[in-house]
Amino acid sequence: MEAVLKNVASTTELLSVAALSGEVQRWDKQTLSRAFQWARYCEHLFSRFHNNPAIRMLMEKQLQLTNQSLRAAFAECIEVSFTDLSRCQHLLLVGLLKNPELPISIMKILFDTASPVNTQQSECQDVTGFCSHIIQCKSACKVLSPLADLSAVGADAEVQAAMLMERLDALLSQGSEACRTEHILDSVLRGFEGAAGHFCLVIAAALLTKKNSAAQCASQDFLLDWLQKEQSVLQHMCSALPATLIIDLTKGHLKFRDAYCDLLKKWASDMEYSISEGEWVQPRRNRTVSFNRLTEHFLGLFETCPSLREDVIKELNDLKMSDGDFDVRGLSVWGDLLSAVNT
Repeated sequence: MEAVLKNVASTTELLSVAALSGEVQRWDKQTLSRAFQWARYCEHLFSRFHNNPAIRMLMEKQLQLTNQSLRAAFAECIEVSFTDLSRCQHLLLVGLLKNPELPISIMKILFDTASPVNTQQSECQDVTGFCSHIIQCKSACKVLSPLADLSAVGADAEVQAAMLMERLDALLSQGSEACRTEHILDSVLRGFEGAAGHFCLVIAAALLTKKNSAAQCASQDFLLDWLQKEQSVLQHMCSALPATLIIDLTKGHLKFRDAYCDLLKKWASDMEYSISEGEWVQPRRNRTVSFNRLTEHFLGLFETCPSLREDVIKELNDLKMSDGDFDVRGLSVWGDLLSAVNT
């Protein structure tokens, strides 16, 4: 029993190190794996002994002593109770994500192992076991807006979005430089190479997270500003996401709505009339949407934001006028677009 109590104390100390110490900068995949092994070990102890009053009392006494010593080392230390042992993996993950010293290499491992496209799960079995657990644990994920189509987002993207928001909240609340936080997003994006569609679901889920604090509002604003800079990501989101998610995003975020509207106009301006196809098309090197799909995007935007319709129609009319105010099909994309949305 002495060895068990020592392991409980060590794991409690590990949770504080993961959340509050710069020591995590030295962590690698093996260190992370061992940390989750110890966290699962404590969960097993809770499951085994929570109905044993004598052993539970010993563990609670050990936790009190460990918490007391940790408070002397870490002023912001959060005490670990016996009940907390049942969710050690969750506490470890949240602690790591909130630690501003967490290296990008560890952040990428956490995202990669949660990703359905990861092809090297055998190298991270201990961490992937945690990911299966966390997906089932609703308390580990922030609650998404009731407007969001959760079936369209998916459990994996929901979990990764919660992780991303935790990390952004931590960095921005610590006053981290914008370039460092952008580097985090860029690194996560590179981790989804070959799975851009899934990454877009993660971003959408993050933006649909309920804003329960000023930190979460700041994180979503930062994410929206980053999207406006990363036009390729925004373009992929708007072309690949289900219509229900785009509607929720335009309802929830003025910045997204404006960026989405600007993107639709850019898509239209890039189009050329193909005589052979009898339709407006984008250049072959960059065919993102068809003219019919573009029309559907505009109609969906107008339905979601009726107050926007009048201003956009006026702008389209001005663009049509600058093209020569032709009403003949195929001469002005703006004229044909106006005809399509007003039909």
